[in-house]
Amino acid sequence: MLRFLIEPIARAALAEDLGRAGDITTDAVVPADAEVTAVIVARQAGVLAGLEAGLLAFELLDPGLRLESICADGSRLERGQAVARISGRARPVLAAERVALNLLCRMSGIATATRSLVDAIEGQKAKIVCTRKTTPGLRILEKEAVRLGGGANHRFGLDDAMLIKDNHVALAGGVRPALERARAQAGHLVKIELEVDTLDQLGEALEHGVDAVLLDNMDPPTLRRAVEMVAGRAVTEASGRITRETAPAIAATGVDLISSGWITHSAPILDLGLDID
Repeated sequence: MLRFLIEPIARAALAEDLGRAGDITTDAVVPADAEVTAVIVARQAGVLAGLEAGLLAFELLDPGLRLESICADGSRLERGQAVARISGRARPVLAAERVALNLLCRMSGIATATRSLVDAIEGQKAKIVCTRKTTPGLRILEKEAVRLGGGANHRFGLDDAMLIKDNHVALAGGVRPALERARAQAGHLVKIELEVDTLDQLGEALEHGVDAVLLDNMDPPTLRRAVEMVAGRAVTEASGRITRETAPAIAATGVDLISSGWITHSAPILDLGLDID
């Protein structure tokens, strides 16, 4: 990932943690000339993500630190596996530790959650995709973590594709006027997706033309019928309470995409820690 995109995130996190006076505990307890070698270790199995951002936190506090990546982002980790080594002055290592681990644990948790869904639907054509339900300020890292977990990205923001949802339809006065207005404003490269709750809405959407349909909270039999109705005329996306247990049956209906907000907004962290040799 381009450094200039993630550096503001790491800087903001460091500024939040260091406050006005810096790490007063470390500055009081650890001699200024003390040096360490520290290793970041996985405390549980999972998928690594966020390593570049995590190591950047150390570099920003002390460019003289020696940073070694032992594993690459996207690697499957076993419990106890070392992922990176940091050597140099002890004070900046300790001061950056929590920011680095916060980024690593959060992103690795998302990658691991994504991988659990990807593995659950192995052998089906459907792709697991994320949503805009991301942590404010961390979207670019969280969407990268989804990719590292084997998933794919939905739109990054409100400006890169049109997704007409139920509230849009209600305020526009129906599916047809919503689609007509969207098509009149969309540029030639902008895709239009419509959220539908029923097969009747889907039929209306197909009649007027749409690039993709978001099939919201439909059970597998209804999803299968929806895929048959679409017959390749639009991309089909299933959404609504996707779990590892429900994903296989949803994928088996033949949908193209399965979108999950859980993989970014509720994925548990992957526990990693920093050990000083």
